[in-house]
Amino acid sequence: MGTHANAPVIIKRKKIIAAGGHHGGAWKVAYADFVTAMMAFFLLMWLLNATTEKQRKGISDYFAPTIPVARVSGGGDGMFGGDSMLSDMSELRDASGLPDGIPGPETVAGGEAAAAAAAEVATLRDIEEALLGTGGESMLSQEALRHVITRLTDEGLVIEIFSTPDGPMFLNDTTTPLPVTVELVKMIARISAIVSNRVAIAGHLPSRPSVIINNPNWDLSSDRAMAIRLLLESGGLDPARVQRVTGYADRQLVDPNPMAVRNDRIEITLLRTKF
Repeated sequence: MGTHANAPVIIKRKKIIAAGGHHGGAWKVAYADFVTAMMAFFLLMWLLNATTEKQRKGISDYFAPTIPVARVSGGGDGMFGGDSMLSDMSELRDASGLPDGIPGPETVAGGEAAAAAAAEVATLRDIEEALLGTGGESMLSQEALRHVITRLTDEGLVIEIFSTPDGPMFLNDTTTPLPVTVELVKMIARISAIVSNRVAIAGHLPSRPSVIINNPNWDLSSDRAMAIRLLLESGGLDPARVQRVTGYADRQLVDPNPMAVRNDRIEITLLRTKF
């Protein structure tokens, strides 16, 4: 008992090395920077491959500074340190070379073109309303209104004259327009005098019930479009405004049923101006 009581007490101390020893945690920060740099690199490569030259120019302009990074100091000791107010203005320039806030020639030209295009669309809308009477009394009879619809597209104002089951536009399979067609075309000629837009005329027909080697729809649709051109010109349309006269036969149907009467139509388009 005495021997065990006098035995020395041994204390073991465990050495703890913080942060992983000699290298620490700096490698994690370096690795994160490396991954971020690689992401930026691959994003740049993707942008260069997926964008057009115009889009890349826009991205470049977005990140380009529009204010001076460093000011040029002069040797004077006056209020502006040797510089004038004009020298400050010379630094605040955008990519066009003009002082910031002052539109350049391209900006002005683009704004004028947009305003002109908007004004043209408004005028075409006025023609549409006057023809159909959406804003008041129509310039056409009720019978004629049954045969016309309009739509404004990127190409221009399309005025479509079409046949109905009980009201054809032409006499049988001829190019002779019936009275309702004459009324419509004459009125379109009168109302189109409001503008100077060029005009396109297209003839369309339904499909034949049987396949024919020499499809007569090509000639008939073209001849009908030409007949409408002559009718427009006799109604007062300047012949110089006619841009094209086309026959599409039965290649552009508006009714899924190829032989539907609704596919028998003439399209008169007041073409939009390319600003």
